[in-house]
Amino acid sequence: MEKSIDELIQDLKNTDDFVKEEAKGLLILKGEEAIDSLIRALNGRSKAIKMEAASILGMMKNEKAIPALIKTLEDPSKLVRREASTALTQMGDAAVEPLKEILSSENWRVRGAAVWVLGSLKDKSVIPEIEKLLEDESAFVKSGAKYALDELNKL
Repeated sequence: MEKSIDELIQDLKNTDDFVKEEAKGLLILKGEEAIDSLIRALNGRSKAIKMEAASILGMMKNEKAIPALIKTLEDPSKLVRREASTALTQMGDAAVEPLKEILSSENWRVRGAAVWVLGSLKDKSVIPEIEKLLEDESAFVKSGAKYALDELNKL
């Protein structure tokens, strides 16, 4: 009997790596059909599911997930935020404008994640916004801005 998308998402927190990897593969194969459920999973309680959902959404590169991944940058878990950042990097150019919009967030974690991702996306149009963050109150944001500018100036 074939598992539903919701059952596969629950399998993402299974302690058996085989079960977890099979669920990831099947969710990726379901493609567009699984996107909305994976996006909803980012708002769940399970850190393991949120991390895996973000990872899968990044692999799928579906731009519909960008707003939810950006919202996930506010997650209390550093590991979940890191997976969301990685997924946004995988989204490529489509993530640039939404990330630019959050560079002025009140949350330093969000600003920091955005600037680090923007540095990886290699879009020189963000340089003026990133330069402003060299004076940020957060050391994490400042170091991200320095990294981003170093990366962008290599181009």
